[in-house]
Amino acid sequence: MPQVAITLAEGRTPEQIRALLHEVHAAVLRTTDTRPEYIRVVVHEVPRSHWATGDVTLTEMDTDGPGPSAAAVDEHPGQDKSRCPAGPQDEEQS
Repeated sequence: MPQVAITLAEGRTPEQIRALLHEVHAAVLRTTDTRPEYIRVVVHEVPRSHWATGDVTLTEMDTDGPGPSAAAVDEHPGQDKSRCPAGPQDEEQS
């Protein structure tokens, strides 16, 4: 019985979530030897303020705030300071 868990930052429409559920179900059905009623797909939506990359929340990225990562970068002198955390559009695709 396949079970697929997807975690996304909040912000998609119900239609987008439904389309995602459909497409994932179809892919699992197409690629596994199982019956459709045995496939489970669960989407977990996480508040953007509860998802951080590089110590910067998605909410902070949305508002272009530096977040606490500016201080954290200074604490690591060998770290490449030209690197920026992925934007919310990059993070959500992973």
